[in-house]
Amino acid sequence: MRATFSRAPISVVRMANCLVVQHVAPESAWAIGDSLTRSGVDIDTRRIFAGDILPVDTSEYDGLVVMGGPMSATSDEGFPTRLAELALIADGLASGLPTLGVCLGAQLVAVAAGSDVHVGDKGPEIGWAPVDLSPACRSDMLFGGLPHKLTVLHWHGDTFDLPPDAQLLMSSDVYPNQAFRIGETAWGVQFHLEVTREAVAGFIDTFVDDAASVPGGAEGLRNGTPAALAALHSPRDLVLDRFAHLVAAHVHAGRRVRSRRHFANISEP
Repeated sequence: MRATFSRAPISVVRMANCLVVQHVAPESAWAIGDSLTRSGVDIDTRRIFAGDILPVDTSEYDGLVVMGGPMSATSDEGFPTRLAELALIADGLASGLPTLGVCLGAQLVAVAAGSDVHVGDKGPEIGWAPVDLSPACRSDMLFGGLPHKLTVLHWHGDTFDLPPDAQLLMSSDVYPNQAFRIGETAWGVQFHLEVTREAVAGFIDTFVDDAASVPGGAEGLRNGTPAALAALHSPRDLVLDRFAHLVAAHVHAGRRVRSRRHFANISEP
């Protein structure tokens, strides 16, 4: 009599993946990408400046990162993907997707959550300068345990109002809204925590007029960068590794039930 054998079912383990929206060449994910890679997360970078197409929603992703850029979060001029990006962010917010917006990305998160972005009344904030951490950071999943003050790279002219129900996390002497959290898993940071020495050099070489406008000019920025990065290195990696771990964990938890909370209707211009 011939023996029969049954095959054990084959289980496919899906790697966590993260969508990164990159608007301009010098503003890539930098240290965010390094942290995601260390956590075993696949990175799907859509380079808007190169004509990459955005997905219609975030259903196939475990994390969303939206990077910076010189365009306005409130205008489609020179920014044809703005509404599509706002739709992606709103989709991620509604589902509890780990989300991180950087500079322009933070402003887009604010708009998607129902807030306003406008030109800063104190002019551009550019260069290495401190931000103060609020007491709310103590219990925050990304920023808990950090020093009360961090010196970070600022590079923006617009600012935003705090979205409804958002938790303010950081402020500066120039603009009070520097970092915030929506719900438990979405953050916006107005400054550039992700930068490396190569990243800062790219900013200086690309945004020449901006760099020239700060005290000491481009050379002053270059000279101040090594010491600033050395001080920022440990808190930067701690924060970004924590975010990457949230993305990696999301693949095991599966997508959460969509929140009943209403986010901005961005289908209209």
